[in-house]
Amino acid sequence: MGAGVVQKSGDSGRRRRGRGRSRPMAEINVTPFVDVMLVLLIIFMVAAPLMTVGVPVQLPETSANALPGEEEEPLTVTLTAEGVVMIQTTEVQRGELVNRLRAIATERDSTRVFLRADGAVPYSDVMQVMGALNRGGFANIGLVTDTGGPTLDEQGG
Repeated sequence: MGAGVVQKSGDSGRRRRGRGRSRPMAEINVTPFVDVMLVLLIIFMVAAPLMTVGVPVQLPETSANALPGEEEEPLTVTLTAEGVVMIQTTEVQRGELVNRLRAIATERDSTRVFLRADGAVPYSDVMQVMGALNRGGFANIGLVTDTGGPTLDEQGG
């Protein structure tokens, strides 16, 4: 693939018949490697934005730090501006929410769940969903927000 033969250069003073001695070329052709890497880069650039949960909500902005990651894919519950509750990307009726969460909790190692709620949703609705999450077996609830919001301290304004 990338190996070749290089002729010995120069004349050693003796005349030879036919081809002279040759040695293997010690260069590697990296063009196929670069081609494969560029294709993989394009695939990951296209696929990376699709790996987030696809329910569009307008998250409120805060100055909170991000939560540490886990090995297991986090469970995400979303509350849209219209009041629709979704587990990952599946719509769930509010009456079925606790039973669905209990079934999911038995299959998972972690009790962490991320709650995404649209900023237009009333606080009482968010608290009702948080109560359902707790009754469903998820005690570690992380509220998801966008960064860049007010800091509410004297230095930040």
